[in-house]
Amino acid sequence: MWAYERSCQRYVVVRDSVAEPDRFRMRYRETLPEVIGQIIRAQQRPSADNVRALARGIVDASDVEKFVELTIEEFQRLSEFNIARYRLRLSEYWAWFNATHGMSAATDCA
Repeated sequence: MWAYERSCQRYVVVRDSVAEPDRFRMRYRETLPEVIGQIIRAQQRPSADNVRALARGIVDASDVEKFVELTIEEFQRLSEFNIARYRLRLSEYWAWFNATHGMSAATDCA
């Protein structure tokens, strides 16, 4: 009985410490990598206008502006170490990075 009660107490603590899932992010979990991938492969800058143009038609009209903000935030966190979540190859990332930042991969790593 004691072990069961302790287990229940631990469950409550763990449950309360876990954050609620981001429903907006979950709703667009397939769309976000698609839009980011299109911008990367087209070697465009991740501007609000570029994201908005790609989001029209695949994101609910009422969600477009929030989706644009989320996408821009994701681009700010984008690096060679997390590109897999966006289904990108390293060569695609570096081609985009070099085109939009005006550097070569060799100078960036030095």
